[in-house]
Order: sequence, then C-alpha cells, then structure tokens
Amino acid sequence: MSGDETIVAGRTPSPSPIVPPGNIAGQALILVVAIMSFLSSLTIGAVSLVGQSAATWQSQISREATVQIRPARDFDIETALAEARAIAADFDGVRAARIIGPDETLALLEPWLGSGLGLDELPVPRLVVITIDETTPPDFSAMRAAITEAVPNATLDDHRAWVGRLVAMARTTTLAGIAILGLVLAALVMTVVFATRGALAGNHEVIEVLHFVGARAGFIARQFERRFLLVGLQGAAAGGALAMLVFLATGLWARRNLTSAENEQLSAFFGDFAIGPWTYLGVLVVIGLVGLLTMITTRITVLSVLHEIDEKRADPAL
Repeated sequence: MSGDETIVAGRTPSPSPIVPPGNIAGQALILVVAIMSFLSSLTIGAVSLVGQSAATWQSQISREATVQIRPARDFDIETALAEARAIAADFDGVRAARIIGPDETLALLEPWLGSGLGLDELPVPRLVVITIDETTPPDFSAMRAAITEAVPNATLDDHRAWVGRLVAMARTTTLAGIAILGLVLAALVMTVVFATRGALAGNHEVIEVLHFVGARAGFIARQFERRFLLVGLQGAAAGGALAMLVFLATGLWARRNLTSAENEQLSAFFGDFAIGPWTYLGVLVVIGLVGLLTMITTRITVLSVLHEIDEKRADPAL
C-alpha cells in the first residue's frame, strides 16, 4: 500500500451533508433571491424618496400663501401690490409679506418662456408671498375678503387644496410600495418552497432512510434550513448591496447634473434624490427579513414533506 493510500485509509471520512452545497439549484436560488431583494430595496428607496419629497412640499406649502394680482388697463399694479402686502402683513399669524419683483418674476418664467422677455410684453400676474406662522395660522377667509375688497384684481391662494393632494399622494404611494413589497416577498416564499421541495426530491432516498432509522424531523429540517438560510442571506446581501450602490450613484448623479433651470424644477418636484440613513437601514432589515423568511419557509416545507412521508408509511394506500 502506498503512502497516499495509507493516509486515505487512516483518515476518518467526514459525513457528506444531506443538502450538497454549491449545486446548480442553489446557485440559481441565490440569483433569484438577489433579484427579489434588489427589487424590494428599490421599492423601499422609492417610497422613502416620495415620502421625503412630499414632507418637504407640505412643509414649504404650509409656510406660505400667495396673493396673485392680474394686470389690467389703466391699473397701477405696483400700488396694488403694496396695498395687498400691507393688508396681509397686518393679520395675526403672518410673519412676513414681500412683493416678488419684476426680475424675480422673469426668472420664475424663464424655464418655460425663455429669456429676454419683458413684463410689458405679456399680461403676467404679479405675486405677493406671505410667510405664515404654522403654529398659529391667520384667518384666511378674513384676509381673502379684505384683500379682494381693496384690490379687485387680487386672489389669495392659501394652498390648502395642494396640501391635501400631497398628503393623499404620499399615502397612496406608500400603500402601493407596501403592496409591491408584499408581492415580491410572497414570490420569494413560493420560490423557496419549490426549491426546497426540489432539494428534497433530489435526496429523497437518503432522507427517507434517515427518517426511518430514527432521525428526527427537526434534525433533518435543520440541515435544510441552515443551507437555505445561507443561500437566502447571500442572495439578499448581493441584492441589497446592489440597491445601495444604485442609491449612491443616483445621489451622486443628481448633485452633479441638477444645475440647469429645467433640472432645478425636476429637483423641486422629486427632491435632491438623496436617500436618507433610514432607507439604508430599511435595506438591512430587508436582508435580514429575506434570510429569516427563507429559513422559516424551508423548515415548514421540510416538516410538511416529512409528515407526508409518515402518512404514506402509515397507510401504503396513499
């Protein structure tokens, strides 16, 4: 007998695992889990982004009201602006009131109408911006009546309708995100069930013999749940890491490119595309949740299959 054969003969063989690691099904499951974790993380990021933007819009809108004065023939709009500002500033709950000057008005219109325009060329309304004390807002009905009586061409917009729409939109988006996240996780559970049953079918003879000679169902289930827990965590970590990279890349792109007038309007609508730390924490929670769901689903599936084996053994007619 050669030296190598002696070493092999003298070495205690290590038991082979019930679930072989690194098989094709396991690699495919890692890929599926990674894709679903990536989609789940993107959903959390999108919901977080919309929520942050909606909160910012709501705060900005709640802090301000505007008086719009339309130009007309033989109408001194500058005097009307000053009078409307004075009336608004006298109300309790108003912190400040300022007139939007001609240059600032043209700057607001530039993204849509271009540069080089004059206010004399177009009947552009002028604005008075009123800063509101959010804790003790003024009586908008009385303010509207006073301004309208003094300046017939003026209208007061307190933005309450917009606030209600923003809140409704944010809630709808959040519910839609939760529904999408639930569907993705449900698909993940079904995938793990099929993968577990496939692994059980591939090792059916070994599992059945172990079970019949006295191996407890919990022992066999632990062999599978450990393996599938590792698979779930690997796939979830890969998908979550990819989603974090997407968040970082999007934020970096936004900081470098949202500088033009058009992109500033996009930034005002969607925010600066900055994902907060709570979103990254949510991605970590998704990774842990995916691993936990994979483990629990695997255990339940294995125990269910072993129960079916016991029933068939008790009643061969099945």
